[in-house]
Amino acid sequence: MSFYLPLGDDRYEPTEFTESPWDGAMQHGGPPAALLGHVMRLDGLRLARLSVDFLGPIPRRTSQVEVSEVKPGRLTALNEARMVIDGRVAVSARAWHIAPGPPPPVTSGDERAELLPDREDRFGGDWGYGRAIEWRCTRGGLDELGETHVWSRVRTPLIDGVELTGQDRALIVADSANGLSAVLPFDKWLSIPPTMTATLLREPTGDWVHLAARTIVSEDGLGLAEGEMFDMLGKIGQVAQPLLVRER
Repeated sequence: MSFYLPLGDDRYEPTEFTESPWDGAMQHGGPPAALLGHVMRLDGLRLARLSVDFLGPIPRRTSQVEVSEVKPGRLTALNEARMVIDGRVAVSARAWHIAPGPPPPVTSGDERAELLPDREDRFGGDWGYGRAIEWRCTRGGLDELGETHVWSRVRTPLIDGVELTGQDRALIVADSANGLSAVLPFDKWLSIPPTMTATLLREPTGDWVHLAARTIVSEDGLGLAEGEMFDMLGKIGQVAQPLLVRER
């Protein structure tokens, strides 16, 4: 099983593993973000930043994916993609790609995540996206409020028949930052991210991606979920999500 079944002609059928915890008929934002990032990959360049806009709830129905070129280039390039469901653009994304080159004469700090725990953690509810990923917390907990750090291992391919890439692994979990680190109870408060930006230093290597997520809430109903991302070798990037915070 996978997150999406390719139907041909750039059409994709979401499986149960895209299921959102908020509404079983809708998709979690992680798989659509990863799918649009995947179809925008460019030979010889690497994804440096992906900005994804969620234009409303994402139905768990067949989508048409459209990709267009915005700014071609040998060293930097910008393209965009749209996920169209029932004739409506449900998700749009823009991706900057940068060409790798020779190593510069400086090195960065050796920033690492906490060690991988032996014990797997599980969400209290039974929903597709949560089951499609193995979670191991190093700080906080999956069903606890507040800052949460967690190792994740995606169990299934993004697209049926297509090998899962490191970029896929990072983007599938990036949009989880706000849900993992929420500071207000979900049954009483909405915390909605209309957009998500992931900036990647490099693709993760290996099966595991660590997300250290926290949420900050302002006095006037806005919030910011942010996360640092790592693999076993060190930091790979960061994610940011502005939030609409309202009492239900």
